[in-house]
Amino acid sequence: MYEELFSPTVQHTLDLIGIFVFAISGALLAVRKNFDVFGIAVLAEVTALGGGLFRDLIIGAVPPAAFTDLGYFVTPLLAALLVFFLHPHVERLQTGVNVFDAAGLGLFCVAGTTKAYDYGLGLTASACLGLATAVGGGVLRDVLANEVPSLLRWDRDLYAVPAIVGSAMVALCIRFEALNPYTSGLAVVTAFVLRLLAMRFHLRAPRAWNRRSTVVEGE
Repeated sequence: MYEELFSPTVQHTLDLIGIFVFAISGALLAVRKNFDVFGIAVLAEVTALGGGLFRDLIIGAVPPAAFTDLGYFVTPLLAALLVFFLHPHVERLQTGVNVFDAAGLGLFCVAGTTKAYDYGLGLTASACLGLATAVGGGVLRDVLANEVPSLLRWDRDLYAVPAIVGSAMVALCIRFEALNPYTSGLAVVTAFVLRLLAMRFHLRAPRAWNRRSTVVEGE
């Protein structure tokens, strides 16, 4: 299914690019939190690989790909090393990093959904694991850094919603036997573009209707 979209070499390269960019976001948060070099490396690894590890353990794809492909493990360490020495310069490239992060989000939500379905899960469960693949690492990153996960914060641009849309598109294509390289690519692009639009126009999910809260906005 998804693997047919690109050749194995190109697919592996795209996976490593996505892992690298996710790792940079984890390492940058570690620097902002004043973590030491070990903390930077841990947060980079967790952010890059956490979602895929969770998916693989749930579906029984063991040992997980992160432990069978050395490139998957080493790539976050390279990102951590880059941030450790050059974090002021990396911060200035944040916009570019966010664009690649959006691309990784699209790729991983589609890959996660199709892999879960290939391992026998139903369509709804597969779509949920596609979402988990795309955003799980970021949630673990925030928890380890003692932050409210960005996924749950109202003052953050939409992140989970684009992944949900991409995963749901794949599930629907499977349901109607329309999943092919073109529809898979369309799901990737849709999630990618939605994330870019959310960042450009600061799109956010609605909060509870007529809410009453003593929490000050922005806290």
